[in-house]
Amino acid sequence: MPTNGPGETILLIEDDDSGRELGRFNLRKAGYVVDDVADGEAGLARFAPERHALVITDLQMPGIGGMEVLRRVKERSPETPVLVITAYGDIEVAVAAMKAGAFDFLGKPFHRDHLVLTVQKAIERRNMARELERLRRQAAGVERPIVHASAAMARVLEIAERVALSAAPVLITGESGTGKELVARRIHARSRRSSGPFVAVNCAAIPGELLESELFGHVRGAFTGAVRDRPGRFRQASGGTLFLDEVAELPLPLQAKLLRVLQEHLVDVVGGDSPVAVDVRVLAATNQDIHARAAAGALRKDLLYRLNVVELPLPPLRERREDIPALVAHFVAGLSDGRDIEVPAAVLDELARRSWPGNVRELANACERAVILCRGDALRVEDLPPAPASGPGAAGGSSLADLLGALPEEGLSLVDLETRVIERVLQMKRGNVSQAAAYLRIPRHVLAYRMEKHGIRRP
Repeated sequence: MPTNGPGETILLIEDDDSGRELGRFNLRKAGYVVDDVADGEAGLARFAPERHALVITDLQMPGIGGMEVLRRVKERSPETPVLVITAYGDIEVAVAAMKAGAFDFLGKPFHRDHLVLTVQKAIERRNMARELERLRRQAAGVERPIVHASAAMARVLEIAERVALSAAPVLITGESGTGKELVARRIHARSRRSSGPFVAVNCAAIPGELLESELFGHVRGAFTGAVRDRPGRFRQASGGTLFLDEVAELPLPLQAKLLRVLQEHLVDVVGGDSPVAVDVRVLAATNQDIHARAAAGALRKDLLYRLNVVELPLPPLRERREDIPALVAHFVAGLSDGRDIEVPAAVLDELARRSWPGNVRELANACERAVILCRGDALRVEDLPPAPASGPGAAGGSSLADLLGALPEEGLSLVDLETRVIERVLQMKRGNVSQAAAYLRIPRHVLAYRMEKHGIRRP
């Protein structure tokens, strides 16, 4: 019995009823799951790359023949092996099929042992190719591990695998720290563009006046300080994937230009005389309610429709608490520097109890602190960051009402109030501007601008 048999699903396309029944019987007896159909059209409609480990098709069939089935299967999924069935004497046809990409051919009527052995070899070759591809991606450094144990994340990754093989834009949504860039990297690494570059741009981290040049490039002399040509991120990602993080922060004028790139595959270089063609797949992400932004006029609806061909929402950590033990084990192992550190049940219980507004990123920071403070061979609850105050509006132990106090009859300065809030949040976040911006739900560059405007320094 083949080692790969149990669980593997084979698509069998054979118009001869007795031959199809015999093939189905022998393959099932060898431990395979078999989907069998009677013609090429039904076979192509049934074929699913994520389900079928192998396709076996007769060459001579009415309607859509085996050569056309082979061509279309290879077009959709080059890594799926195809075996062709041909009558003895049709060797030339079988050789032509192998030149077109078939793994091997089976003479009709086929012997059971030959059928099973050929299927086993084909699936083993496919699995070996997949493992080599996984090692290549790992060596390239694009894909990062996504540790999970929950059904919710398993579903997300299943959809990511399926959309990876398409060319469609994907909009990844979710709160800060849920792993949107990790998913984008996984989609790229498992796409047909995996050999090309993966270029990530955080649209919220770059001032608006610089974003156009950053994305589309500029020519020398286009503006003050443009001392040389710059290709821009779209051209840097040529042949690969461009990941636009926090895409909802793009200024409206740039949104129109991004829409043109997505529609026409042309970029208008700043200061250039003519548009430049680009070959890029765009993946985008946001931690905001993208539909509310569009309804409010802050995001062009036509751009939303273009970006959101497939929306991939990532659940927050509080909705997949069963991932926490696996994530903690992963983080502690990576941070322990060779030490064998145990994570007791009391620590896991405490971590599972918290709400994690910063999601996986916040959990990783908590694990790092605990490992640093750990003096023995087991983490302690005391080594974790202090538990945040519970309840709505809690912020460093103060509610919004506590922060504002009683409103004075004579009025108040909105600038002074904004300054007080920013200073309080920066103090709470120990001067980390990125975390303070995330807490205030504004882009980092907006917070940096307001700090400069009001003369606020980090504590």
